[in-house]
Amino acid sequence: MVIDGERGGMDSDHDRSSAGGGKDAWPQALNRPAEAQATSEAIPPTPSMSVAEPQATGRGIAGLSFPYQVVAALALSLIGLLACTQVAMVFLHVAPSNTLSKQHGKTIDHWIYPEFEQNWKLFAPNPLQQNVAVHVRADVVGADGRRTTRWMNLTYEDGEAIRGSFFPSHVDQNELRRGWDFYVNSHDSENRPNGLRGDLSERYVRRITMLRLSERDYGGTIERIQLRSAISSIAPPPWSNEKISTRPVYRVLPWWTVTPDDLPERDADQGRDEAHGVEENQ
Repeated sequence: MVIDGERGGMDSDHDRSSAGGGKDAWPQALNRPAEAQATSEAIPPTPSMSVAEPQATGRGIAGLSFPYQVVAALALSLIGLLACTQVAMVFLHVAPSNTLSKQHGKTIDHWIYPEFEQNWKLFAPNPLQQNVAVHVRADVVGADGRRTTRWMNLTYEDGEAIRGSFFPSHVDQNELRRGWDFYVNSHDSENRPNGLRGDLSERYVRRITMLRLSERDYGGTIERIQLRSAISSIAPPPWSNEKISTRPVYRVLPWWTVTPDDLPERDADQGRDEAHGVEENQ
């Protein structure tokens, strides 16, 4: 009986010890002074220390003083105004004719020329609607006398040279076409030069023509050449009711006497030698 009572007392002491935080909880709590307990309860736990970040300073215009902010704002406004004006002037210059461009044409031209000149048109208002072919014939002097060749289509030959080619020659595509445009734009309808570049364009076309003719053997010497252009309008599509004549219109140039300067370099040297020999014999 005594053993059971002692066991029961030990169990109750063990329960009180466990409820108080373990075997050593009671002695520690009793030995701590009252002031230490009050102090530990009054002071909250200390948070981890962190380095304060520096205050962010203003950037851009906001970082400037007020007078400088005003100056910067005025400068940006002026640049934006000039940029918008430039875009508007260029647009009116390259756009098709309209009310604004008609009323303010002189102002637009004064703004654009000469620094901002544009050599293109918006929406391609005047696309090329004609086929232009350059023909040539020659007077040849040979052992059988003088004869005139048939008309040869140089433009057709250039087209055949580039048709089906993955890397067509720039010379075949543009040399003759640009040379003829150069001549037409520097001469009037009577084939008279209308500027200082008239003689240059004529010599340029003659050299291009003789370069092509020198690749053929006509059984004699070419003394004169004559060029013409055949301009034919492109036929309208089947669904269009527009009626346009597709018959070619010819512009025939006068006969030009071939000089050594019109010949390719090798033929020109030969021609000068022959002329020099004739002079010595005389």
